[in-house]
Amino acid sequence: MIEVPLPRDIRLHLKSRTLELVYNDGEFELTAEFLRVHSPSAEVRGHGIGQGVLQHGKKHVGIKGVEPAGNYALKIIFDDGHDSGLYTWEYLHDLAHNQASYWDNYLKQLEDAGKSRDDGLIARG
Repeated sequence: MIEVPLPRDIRLHLKSRTLELVYNDGEFELTAEFLRVHSPSAEVRGHGIGQGVLQHGKKHVGIKGVEPAGNYALKIIFDDGHDSGLYTWEYLHDLAHNQASYWDNYLKQLEDAGKSRDDGLIARG
């Protein structure tokens, strides 16, 4: 079994709306928007392959708090009311270390769908 690195420290920055994860190999700041649109909840991912729901209009979302979920995950409570995703240590590590590619892919999905990060309306020229 591969051991998933646990963060040495977790810091919630309310003003900048970021969650900072400190690992032995670096420090990573994940924005509330990034975490919200990549929520592992069924609301976002769906209940099966291809059933995910593209999140949009989340540019200004914030994090109200984080809570441990057993010894395996964090529950992130967002200020838009979303709180059903459990971010496992493995998933958080993956998000932190692959943030740029996940973000680029998300932006492409938004563009392809004609959606906006800002308000959920169609992005125009």
